[in-house]
Amino acid sequence: MSRRGNPYDNARMESFYKTLKTEEVDLQDYADLDDAQRHVNHFIGKLYNQERLHSSLGYVPPAEFAARYHPA
Repeated sequence: MSRRGNPYDNARMESFYKTLKTEEVDLQDYADLDDAQRHVNHFIGKLYNQERLHSSLGYVPPAEFAARYHPA
């Protein structure tokens, strides 16, 4: 995130927040804060980074895209 009031600097984060809210938060009923944190961590770590296809990356997940350019 960047300067306050600069939508161009924040566009990527705003897009991610929209995806997080649409695909995870709005579809769940969390029991408590710990439950919400577990669900959100799973969404980001497992679904968003390892399984969800991203059009800007040629329809591959970020983990696969990164592995192509930074082999372990």
